Amino acid sequence: MTETRKPAYLEDFAPSAGARAPRARFDGDAPALDLNGTWRFRMLPGAPAGTDGFERPDYDDSGWEGLPVPSHWQLHGHGAPAYTNVVYPFPVDPPHVPDENPTGDHRREFDLPEDWPEGAAALRFDGVDSCFRVWLNGVGLGFSTGSRLAAEFDVGHLLRPGRNVLAVRVHQWSAASYLEDQDMWWLSGIFRDVTLTALPERGIGDVAVHASYDHEDGTGTLRVDVAGSAEALVSVPELGLVDAPAGVGHAVGPVEPWTAEEPRLYDAVVAAPGERARLRVGFRTVEVSGGLLRVNGRPLLLRGVNRHEWHPDHGRAVPRETMREDVLLMKRHNVNAVRTSHYPPHPDFLDLCDELGLWVVDECDLETHGFELVGWRGNPSDDPRWRDAYLDRIARTVGRDRNHPSVVLWSLGNESGTGRNLEAMAAWVREHDPSRPVHYEGDRDSSYADVYSRMYPPHDEVDAIGRREEEAADDPGADAHRRGLPFVLCEYAHAMGTGPGGLEEYQELFTRHERLQGGFVWEWIDHGIRRREPDGAEWFAYGGDFGETVHDGNFVADGLLLPDRTPGPGLHAYKKTVEPVRVVPDPAAGTVGIANTWDFRDTSGLVLRWRAEEEGVPFGEGVLDMPVLGPGEDASVPLPGLPEPPGGGEAWLTVSVHLGADLPWAPAGHELAWGQARLATGRHGPAGTPGYAGTAGTPGPAGAAASAATAEAAVSAGAAVAGGAAVSGAPAAGTERALLRLGPGVLDTGTGALLSVGGLPVETPAVDLWRAPTDNDQARHGVSVEVPWREAGLDRITSRRLSAGRDGDAYVVRDRLSPAGADFGMLVAYRWTAEGGRLLLDVDGEAEGEWPCPLPRFGVRMAVPSSLGGVEWFGRGPGEAYRDVDQAARVGRFASPVDGLQTPYLRPQENGNRADVRWAVLRAEDGTGLRIDGDPVFGLSARRWDTAALDAARHPHELVPDGRIHLHLDLEHHGIGSASCGPGVLPAHRLEAGRHRLRLGFSPAAPTP
Repeated sequence: MTETRKPAYLEDFAPSAGARAPRARFDGDAPALDLNGTWRFRMLPGAPAGTDGFERPDYDDSGWEGLPVPSHWQLHGHGAPAYTNVVYPFPVDPPHVPDENPTGDHRREFDLPEDWPEGAAALRFDGVDSCFRVWLNGVGLGFSTGSRLAAEFDVGHLLRPGRNVLAVRVHQWSAASYLEDQDMWWLSGIFRDVTLTALPERGIGDVAVHASYDHEDGTGTLRVDVAGSAEALVSVPELGLVDAPAGVGHAVGPVEPWTAEEPRLYDAVVAAPGERARLRVGFRTVEVSGGLLRVNGRPLLLRGVNRHEWHPDHGRAVPRETMREDVLLMKRHNVNAVRTSHYPPHPDFLDLCDELGLWVVDECDLETHGFELVGWRGNPSDDPRWRDAYLDRIARTVGRDRNHPSVVLWSLGNESGTGRNLEAMAAWVREHDPSRPVHYEGDRDSSYADVYSRMYPPHDEVDAIGRREEEAADDPGADAHRRGLPFVLCEYAHAMGTGPGGLEEYQELFTRHERLQGGFVWEWIDHGIRRREPDGAEWFAYGGDFGETVHDGNFVADGLLLPDRTPGPGLHAYKKTVEPVRVVPDPAAGTVGIANTWDFRDTSGLVLRWRAEEEGVPFGEGVLDMPVLGPGEDASVPLPGLPEPPGGGEAWLTVSVHLGADLPWAPAGHELAWGQARLATGRHGPAGTPGYAGTAGTPGPAGAAASAATAEAAVSAGAAVAGGAAVSGAPAAGTERALLRLGPGVLDTGTGALLSVGGLPVETPAVDLWRAPTDNDQARHGVSVEVPWREAGLDRITSRRLSAGRDGDAYVVRDRLSPAGADFGMLVAYRWTAEGGRLLLDVDGEAEGEWPCPLPRFGVRMAVPSSLGGVEWFGRGPGEAYRDVDQAARVGRFASPVDGLQTPYLRPQENGNRADVRWAVLRAEDGTGLRIDGDPVFGLSARRWDTAALDAARHPHELVPDGRIHLHLDLEHHGIGSASCGPGVLPAHRLEAGRHRLRLGFSPAAPTP
């Protein structure tokens, strides 16, 4: 029998062989050579035990392909990406891996510069997934694992003048893959930088910066430890520190401390006889004191996000300009913290966090989540054979990143159960870097963590934790210890698809209880992979789109950004929730309440503006005196005498806070925060009441269509009109049917259907209770509401006509709605009347029987011609909003094409609702259109496909316009929640079946000026 052979190191518990000890990355002046670029590449289906000599300098690789480095080979046509969240895509049989193990051989020729110094040199790989072996000029250097950790090898003795050949064999699977089950695409290759660096004699082997801050006297203490040269000197010219000895603490000050709000950095130089290095030093002290996580003596409130590294074209090989874009977007959306889930990021990202200001929880490259599916049997976290690998990973994390002031917590990893190896990691951190506390969510008793951390607890549990009244631990000592720790939600508010709901309620708890020090929304960006159809249509792939046998679908698309980095509605909502300044206008009192919620900086340099609008049209604006408030302080600012709305319509006051000068992350004028209050009720009242239409700046009926669409034009129900409006479901031309004209509307008394408004053909409004389920409705890892909705048949409701006919001046249609097989239903009455040049619809719904679940929505659906492609509305906007995720929608007048109202979530679902709409106008290019008024408001969505198509599609590019614009005019939706991986909809946001009433008005739109 032939034995299958593979390299022994693939199934070795050892993390590496031949690699140098970990060290910090620093900006030294020693010669360095960038080895990124196009490498020669071939793909092998397995991992042979031997080589065919490809590592030899004289090997002929002319038949190989070119591959860029950094990159993932699956994104360049070699194999395919695969996504899983928890399950390993190979048998759980540690440390063994499949024989089918895609392996990529890489070769890179480079010329050593003529002035390259003799002596030691290091070859550095910043990231290779998942295991690699390396040769230089045919000589083996060793192997390394730890995909998102740097590995260096000594190569000075092997370098040659002129031509050198670097060969690297990379395996997709190794024993280390059991430690890297991190809810992301499985992608392989050399995906971070490769660099050759000279190591000068008496140079800087390593550097460790210790820069603490005393918040009581404002001074700093700086100690820089330098390995490799006992003669190294340290200078910080701005602080008067010049050629001070390394390895010694130096009192400096006063200094300006580093915080995420004011990221003050000092330029430092470390000079050794053989090398100089430039450092950027931030003074700050991190501690857990008095039961709170504090920096510089003050407790933090983390308004954070979890960030995987991702680019839709390059995977985890993220360009530096994209990293900067991420940090700028975070700062501009009031995010102040990042958890680097679930591995250390590219070091350039941490440089940007230092420079621009973000608190960082730096997480080790560790997750063994797939063992949960086998009852945690064999989990490496408690297996002594894996101890060295665990310690190696945390040592490389801390060793590389310890000099970043932005890093305030070390995280041992994610979802790896618990055990002795994790405890040993925590002990190693405390010994080697006691300046930062330790985080690990899986340590539920916090026996070896310094903060109490949880994922996705519901609001009531978070409230109890805030009061230090959480469920008791089994051990009284452990229980008392944990209750004395600060609490951080390392993951909450799962931002998958539409949503997340419940952010405001979480933030209120964070504000109420000092123990609750905020958290990190899951997550920053959807991990879609960009694809293009032959016709040029662009879309983003998720799990299952590459033929994976095992996958977790679109669970990889759970970010606040779409894959192309377009901010999603959830990010706008989060920005509003975590505003650094709270603004509460009170026109009745003539004041604006201002509260500074920053932890460190005051409000100096900010500008406070007011703006008054009537139905979205400005009629006054100005600047208020912005008080200088320290952290946590508040004040009341007097309002000026505001002008009266010129038309007597609905008027709103918006007060907003802006940057008064350019900052590194945003220009002057950037809006940080805002608040609104209503100024006057005006004439906006119930549909049909005097003054309901035609207020200042509001389109109203005009011209021949309007004059013909009056109540006096109503005709008897028996009138016969030849032909019919050209709408779906209408009889063919030339037939006879009884029509009723009510104001601008024409109804078919035989069917009860509305046929047209002002001559515009429409498909009649009908009560709709169904929505295309959102990811949070589906709740793949939470409590689903879609399942009971479908089990109840709410996606297949049928209608039975009870009656239709005149009732005084009204025409009333009564139906009963119910799913097949159910004895519950909804009695619905449509009452049509005309008044003031409008067709009015009063919809009454009353639940009958015992409903087994909440309603998805209550409203009406209808359709209008596809030519009505422009929408203007007065209500809340500009983006989508639902009842528990509406905080970013302000009252105003907005306009958009119908296509612009859609949010292209990677999996199509309910989206695009505009909330609290007073009136909306859909208009064609020639100016004709339809106006819809609410009594008082309604929710509006408009799209070029119906809900069934939205429900059935797997990707947005599969949605094909069907020749109509489908409108949803809703009274209310069930809330969104966060149940895709968190808590469901809060009771206040559930839509229970009961009595529901929606009132609307329809009229021809006024021609555009």
